[in-house]
Parts: sequence; structure tokens; C-alpha cells
Amino acid sequence: MDKLSDKTKVKEDMAWLLFFYTVPSKPVSSRMRIWRRLAKTGAIAIKDAVYILPYNDEHYELLQWLVSEITAMKGDAGFVKVSKIETMKNEELVEFFNRQRESDFRGIQTSISEMEQKINSVKKDSASNHLNKLSERFKKTAREFEEIRKIDFFGSRAGSGLQKRLGLIEKRLKKSSDVLFKDAPVTVRRIEDYQGKAWFTRKKPFVDRMASAWLIKRFIDNNAVFKFTDESVAGAADKKSVFFDMRGGEFTHAGSLCTFEAIISSFGIKDPAAQKIAEIVHELDVKDNLYENPDSSGVEEILNGIRKTAKSDEEMLKKGMEVFEMLYISKGGGDAL
Repeated sequence: MDKLSDKTKVKEDMAWLLFFYTVPSKPVSSRMRIWRRLAKTGAIAIKDAVYILPYNDEHYELLQWLVSEITAMKGDAGFVKVSKIETMKNEELVEFFNRQRESDFRGIQTSISEMEQKINSVKKDSASNHLNKLSERFKKTAREFEEIRKIDFFGSRAGSGLQKRLGLIEKRLKKSSDVLFKDAPVTVRRIEDYQGKAWFTRKKPFVDRMASAWLIKRFIDNNAVFKFTDESVAGAADKKSVFFDMRGGEFTHAGSLCTFEAIISSFGIKDPAAQKIAEIVHELDVKDNLYENPDSSGVEEILNGIRKTAKSDEEMLKKGMEVFEMLYISKGGGDAL
């Protein structure tokens, strides 16, 4: 029996949900659909058609919906919340879950081992092609890992170890990519030199301009005033005006960096939540497959909705900035502005 992960702490007041059901033998697809739903949530069978999950509000609600779904297919289902199972200690139940997750992680482990070997064998004359392929495989493996990690309720040792190995692979891929595809140099700026400015950008703002305006207001110039202009006047700045995300502007794309990333680099912003947002903005604006963040498509849909409904550029920018502020808070950023 595997030992508990060092991170796992079994609480005395732990609670569990026991789910039991029967469905008609036909159609078989109904039975398989319920089985897949339970497996996806991380539930484990402890007896025939009896499944267990650690108690939380999300699992409780999920089982309520499953009961309704099974009843609709003329089956029978129910669940109970219990504080313990007489024949198994909580520690044994946690180990039970960890062993199942270790089994789930085996395919990920194989993929990681193969990637580690391939990184070590990449040759200089074909590095670009190999790195692109490895990057795609890394993204796929990382997605699969995250799906399992969501149901790794007790932080299994296997999951923790694989997460560290994935992190090392990501660093090595990024380091190798940085060597091959160096970004254009970005001028270092001082925040104190950019206070109380009028920040000009192009009309019809979208992802990069919305995010950059939020970044400016949040980290650089809290009293920033945003204005819109034609791209042809970008070079005509006075001391009180700054142009961004425009050709000839002070802050714009630099090499493979989008404007948001260029501003972060220029001012040396190290905030972790802002760095996470930078990946989303890069993915949506540059579209070079460097990043693949699960939040990106949802953010893009919301911003598209703003662009279609806003009555002015000012309203469009304001609402877009609010989206990035909420995203920042959700990523562990500081208090709301």
C-alpha cells in the first residue's frame, strides 16, 4: 500500500459522499454515460454501483444532478453524506484515492519521460523543428495532466512529482526557445517618469489595447487618461502624451512580444498574476501557438461581446479593462482598484 503524500493531511472531521444507482440495461449508452460522468469527477467505486467522493458543495450539487438524470432515464439513484465508513479509516480512503490517481497518471508519466529524453537529444541543426514538436506535445500532456490533477483531491505523491517534472520541461523549452528566437530589445523605463499622462491608442480597442490600458492603470499610472487617435499621429507626442499599441508608438509590439508583454518587460513588472495574464494576451493577439491557456477562449468571447455592444471606444476600453481586473483578482492578484 502506498504511503500518503507528505502534503496530505487527513482531517478528523472529513466527510464523504456515497452514491449508489441502477439504470436499465438498455440502452448501454446510458450506463456508459453515467460511468464516464462519475469517472470524470474523480469518483471511485468501492462496491458494485456504489461510488465515493470527498464531500464538498460542488460534489454534492453534482450528485443531485446525477440523481435527476438517472431518474429521467427510468433508473434509481441516491446518495448520502457520511462522516466515516466503519470498515475503512479515513487514511485508508485517502490512500485509496491516491492509488487510483497514480494509475491515472501513468500515461502522463510515460509522455513526460519521452519528452525528457527528446529534449536531451535535440540537435542544433534541427532544433527549431524539434522544439516546435516538443512544445505541441508538452501542451497536450500539460492539458491531460491538469484534467487529472483536478480530481487528485489529496495531492498524491505521483501528481506532485509529475508537476515538478513538467515545470522543469517547460523551463527547458522556454530557455531553448529564447536562445533560438530572441525578442527585440525593449527599452527600460521608470514608472516615476510616466505619471499623470494622456495615453493614446488606436480606435476600436481589443485584447492587447484593453489589457495594456488595464496594466498601465494598475501598475504604472493610476491617474492615466486614455484617448483615441489615428495611427498617423503616433510620432507627434509631447511630454504629456504617450502612444501605445500603435506603429511608431513608445510602447508597441517588440519582436515576438505583444504590447502588453513589451510594457511588462520595459517597466520590469514581476507580478505573477500579471505574468499569467500576459500569456493569455499573447495567445489571443499574436496567435503563434507559444502558449495554450484554457482561459483564453472564454476571455476572447467576453471581449467580443463587449466590442459588439459598446456604444463608444471609451466604453469598450473601460469594460475591457474591468474584465482584466477581474481576471487579475481571480489569478491571485491584489485587491481591486
